[in-house]
Amino acid sequence: MVQEHSSKRPCVRIGTHNGTFHCDEALACFMLKQLPEYKDASIVRTRDANQLAECDIVVDVGGVYDPATHRYDHHQRSFTGTMANLTDGKMNFNTKLSSAGLVYLHFGRRLLEQLMPSSNEDHKEIVYKRLYEYFMEEIDAVDNGINATEEKPKYHVTTTLGGRVRDLNPAWNDTHQDFDGQFEKATELVGSELVNRVDGMVKRWLPAMDIVRKAFNKRHEVHSSGKIVKFETGGCPWKEHLYQLEKQAGCEGEVQYVIYSDSNGSWRVQAVGVQGEGFTSRLPLPESWRGVRDEKLSELTGIPECIFVHASGFIGGNKTEEGAMEMARQALQMKS
Repeated sequence: MVQEHSSKRPCVRIGTHNGTFHCDEALACFMLKQLPEYKDASIVRTRDANQLAECDIVVDVGGVYDPATHRYDHHQRSFTGTMANLTDGKMNFNTKLSSAGLVYLHFGRRLLEQLMPSSNEDHKEIVYKRLYEYFMEEIDAVDNGINATEEKPKYHVTTTLGGRVRDLNPAWNDTHQDFDGQFEKATELVGSELVNRVDGMVKRWLPAMDIVRKAFNKRHEVHSSGKIVKFETGGCPWKEHLYQLEKQAGCEGEVQYVIYSDSNGSWRVQAVGVQGEGFTSRLPLPESWRGVRDEKLSELTGIPECIFVHASGFIGGNKTEEGAMEMARQALQMKS
């Protein structure tokens, strides 16, 4: 419920500004309303200082950042808060916070208690940091006018979450501008994005992390060099987890290939990509194999049941696990 004025004060009030709304305060309000103490709160949209003073918590307006009194504005000249400097470096993100980032900083862990109650504390902490890096930081940056890159973009990006929230504002020439009604739609939109993002991390990303960790720890059983990792099944998103595990183990760049079964029961051998460099592989499959298929590839390699090697050398296939493994072994030997 959004209200501008009320003759009877509700039990709890969340204050934010009226008029044109943005992604950050819509998300801040949604996050707060997931917490027990704010679940039934009314949202008061106003810039009137007297009305804001009566609110239990105020976001994105008022010119004050003071957690002790639950005031979370970021527009004042004196505000320079980031995740890094407000956590004494425990969260190494240097983007200036918006009202959404401030609410996430102070209430985010409690928010995740509501959104992923069955997860263990380690997983909640991992999601807390990841959700900031891959969701919240973008919202903070956009609201504070910080570009993702110093280079001139090659094309227009118009479908961001912030852009979709902006488009929910009433048109300048609407005869009846219902800002409050549209703000409710905005909070629903950003809330669904947030919940879906957390749900994806809990149901897909975290289970993948456990699978990749187990395979990474067994890599020397697969090949003495530790340069080949085997997954029993395909479809698991492994790249980001592999890079992180290598970094933690102090062996960045070590793993050259992963092998895994595909949906047809065949096996793939895939070259690990260079982190941050798109389609560049650390060690592509041998050039002489690239673009060759089936029996011709088996004759060329001496490995039975070969299926293909991609023209770029980033991936190949074999009908059996043994065949895929032998392709990875030979590729390593040919490089050395």
